[in-house]
Amino acid sequence: MATAQRIVEMMERSSWIRRMFETGAELKAKHGARNVYDFSLGNPNLEAPGEVHRIVAEELGREDPSLHAYMPNAGYPHVREAVADYVSREQGVAVSADHIIMTCGAGGAMNVALKSILNPGDTVLATTPCFMEYGFYADNHGGNLELVPGRPDFDLDVDRLEEKITRRTAAVIVNSPNNPSGRVYPASTITALSGMLMRKSRENGRAVYLLSDEPYRKIVYDGVQVPSVLAAYGNSIVVTSHSKDLSLPGERIGYLAVNPAAEDAENLMPAMILCNRILGYVNAPALWQRVAGRAQGLKVDTGVYQRKRDMLCGGLRKIGYDFREPEGTFYLFPKSPTEDELATVDALRSRLILTVPGRGFGCPGHFRISFCVADEVIERSMDGFAAAFEQVGGRTDR
Repeated sequence: MATAQRIVEMMERSSWIRRMFETGAELKAKHGARNVYDFSLGNPNLEAPGEVHRIVAEELGREDPSLHAYMPNAGYPHVREAVADYVSREQGVAVSADHIIMTCGAGGAMNVALKSILNPGDTVLATTPCFMEYGFYADNHGGNLELVPGRPDFDLDVDRLEEKITRRTAAVIVNSPNNPSGRVYPASTITALSGMLMRKSRENGRAVYLLSDEPYRKIVYDGVQVPSVLAAYGNSIVVTSHSKDLSLPGERIGYLAVNPAAEDAENLMPAMILCNRILGYVNAPALWQRVAGRAQGLKVDTGVYQRKRDMLCGGLRKIGYDFREPEGTFYLFPKSPTEDELATVDALRSRLILTVPGRGFGCPGHFRISFCVADEVIERSMDGFAAAFEQVGGRTDR
């Protein structure tokens, strides 16, 4: 076999999200796109803000021979300055341009961070439910991802995380607002996590980094505030992208911010800049760096997503589905009416409704609904949700 066996094995356990998305493409070809209710992929359906379009047009209209040239691997200095200024205000910690690296999205940033801190055989912890490609990212750089169950309300279980930390633990990954649950970890949890990591780092004689994956930070509802990880813990790194807050997932633009108080920060930043280059990213896309530098603080109209959330939750609650209303993101993560959520996902699929099983996020017994879709998709899918609920044994008064 010409393909590496390790990659073949990875393909067999690869993303349920993509699997369902590909199923959706087949169903749309067979039944027509309007008749398929695709809640599988977190692909924003809102346009980027008008100001972003204006900035793009201005940048493309510039006459400059260096417009598409290489720049420092960490990114344009003026863009890093603009990002650092915004991050300082957002996180409540003074961050300079020297602690910012522009990256190819949050996935690129996470890979750069992990390559810079992992030794072969090190472990990385993440709480379920979570984005399961963290495991592939850790494996890319000789590490192993260990999943730690969260609490029933999808909050972090700090005590369980503490039990899993050893001298081989290099990092803990948190994602808030969380994909797939929409949970925003409260300040009290982040404070407890920070205290625990400080204690374990001292005990083990090794800094445990806290990697905060924050692409949904600006997509929150009902006045919820996302606590600052940089303010809570010195050995912290924020990775993020503008895929969700500016609706630019295909442009692959993001950044990482290293806490200036991090141990070995003087070596860590050059290490990350080197990794950004040798992983093959070289640098983040030039045009989109310039756009991002001018677009700091902008975001899509999250009120539109909140309306979709309320529409979906209202309909599913009336049917009888059990769920915790998301505080952020554009995902809902209900309990399956039957213990095997694949039965629910299959029942929904038979009615041309595409969702993602919770085992794709390390949390069987639930399933994910991505509500960044047209309002009519939500409205027209409700009869199918009700029929599937009854099919798998749920009871509805509809």
